[in-house]
Amino acid sequence: MPGYRCYARIATFSLAFVISISSRQVMRLLLLATLFIIVPFVGVAQTQPAPALVLKDLSGRAIRLSEYQGKVVLLNFWATWCPPCRAEMPELVRMQREYGGRGLQVIGITYPPERRARVRQFARRLKVNYPIALGTQKTKTLFDGGQDLPLTVVIDRQGFIREVIRGILLPDEFEQKIKPLLR
Repeated sequence: MPGYRCYARIATFSLAFVISISSRQVMRLLLLATLFIIVPFVGVAQTQPAPALVLKDLSGRAIRLSEYQGKVVLLNFWATWCPPCRAEMPELVRMQREYGGRGLQVIGITYPPERRARVRQFARRLKVNYPIALGTQKTKTLFDGGQDLPLTVVIDRQGFIREVIRGILLPDEFEQKIKPLLR
């Protein structure tokens, strides 16, 4: 992981520098170095408003994020060629079926852009029961600048981004981060 190596170098540099300073300064630097190593791996809850997003679904109709105000929305960025995305989708179908009545709305967003016909065929084969929109680099960048797939953005009932989950949405994450928002 490139970011990890970068932070490890900072910690190593800090430890080498420690040799010439007092023990109190050593403790401060060790604490700071530890934070540089740990913070990138700790999920920090987001509290910014979700952007006003309008995308086209597989039929060419507009999907407006604002239409889902009052629901807990999972924006799931995925691709047909992505094995973890394909593995996650049956679980998202189950979540939509099981929790849709309690206010959950999954919206799949293809990224990078794919051919509409291929996405439609893929969604039918998996019996996807939630809307799928065609996304772009710009769409994904509104929520995350990285290239991670799948990526799930959790938006609360008031329209605020609560979490950005990189990788497969695990059952424990659903229980801890999403289910409480459905109450």
